[in-house]
Amino acid sequence: MTLSAPVASAAITAWLYGEAVRIEDGRPLIEGVASRLMASGVPVERIMTGISILHPNVRTESVLWTREGGSEVRRYLETEVTFKTYENSPIKIIYTEQRPVRIRLEGNNDLPGYGIVADLIEAGYTDYLALPLPFSDGTTKAITFATRAPGGFSASHVAVLETITAPLALLFELQTLKRTGRTLLETYVGRRAGGRVLAGTIKRGDGETISAVVGFMDLRGFTHISNELPGDRLIAMLNDYFDAVDKAVEAHGGEVLKFIGDEVMAVFPYDSEETAHTAARQALFCARDVVARVAEINEVYKIDDTDLRVGIALHAGDVFYGNVGAETRLDFTVVGPVVNLASRIAGLARDLAQDILVSDTIADMMGCRAGDLGRFEVRGFADPVSVFMPPAGAIDAEGHWCAEGAHAARVLQAAHDTA
Repeated sequence: MTLSAPVASAAITAWLYGEAVRIEDGRPLIEGVASRLMASGVPVERIMTGISILHPNVRTESVLWTREGGSEVRRYLETEVTFKTYENSPIKIIYTEQRPVRIRLEGNNDLPGYGIVADLIEAGYTDYLALPLPFSDGTTKAITFATRAPGGFSASHVAVLETITAPLALLFELQTLKRTGRTLLETYVGRRAGGRVLAGTIKRGDGETISAVVGFMDLRGFTHISNELPGDRLIAMLNDYFDAVDKAVEAHGGEVLKFIGDEVMAVFPYDSEETAHTAARQALFCARDVVARVAEINEVYKIDDTDLRVGIALHAGDVFYGNVGAETRLDFTVVGPVVNLASRIAGLARDLAQDILVSDTIADMMGCRAGDLGRFEVRGFADPVSVFMPPAGAIDAEGHWCAEGAHAARVLQAAHDTA
């Protein structure tokens, strides 16, 4: 097939500036480019992108397409292994020198020592071309092409590939900016809240009233341990704690909304009586898991006789879920009397030295009032509040706590009354 480089380039470029603009993911974009290159006579059989991204854990995200295997997304973490691989790759040349790298693999006795070369030869490729994708912020990303065609890419093939990199760079930059926005919002305000912000909930007062179980998880023993641990160990401990809480909340269908010092606020939304029971049960499972995980963390960071423990309070009801704050500085959160009372119960959990305390609302949602500690005055509320102690080790498969909890609660209450 005779290739007309200008015609092929024009057709692919028109598609990139037109229909492809609406593609929001790298995989279908590369698949579309590959199919059009092959249809135009460019014998491309492997395409791979290298897009460094802003992400707390991932260094680079790549799309790998092969003619026989289709496409897949690969994410490379910040590790010593990935750094060494990068150092010995053509991608480093692209990123640091902003120039193409061409490696003729067929009949070449002077091959460079890049780690990928042996893999390409073993897979039967004859030619490899890595091209820069310049972004408007001054950084450079990369895209690579490989073929098994005898003799490799012709000059016309290379001309087409070089021509389409400019519009491809614009599309990848657009996709990267959108992904960065999502990543930042999910990282700092949470996945669900971030989705709402991206959907347009960005004005002060924007939001809605929802029903949710609200949980506060307060780390105890932190002040003493933070005064004893060196800075790096302290940050590691906090990260382990927050990671344990976040994983437990997410695993049980909740959402972490806020880190407040060493305290975490989370919500478990519901919209009916049936889902209310489920939300309360999942919140209890989450609380049980957090207590267990913090006990494990305590064994790692324990200082002298100070135990690292967590106090968890659960309450439920209607809350405002949305934006509050100043004109130019907003916070996506939940507010209302339910949140305030959950916070006060967290204070009671600390005062009563309990791992988990729940309100009478949670007890009623679960149909389980074992572990009644009685009624207590709390700041800001005229009437005393009833709280219940579901022991973490006694929460059964349905989220109820065992009758033994009632006996333990009576013993504790008697000791409290005597004091």
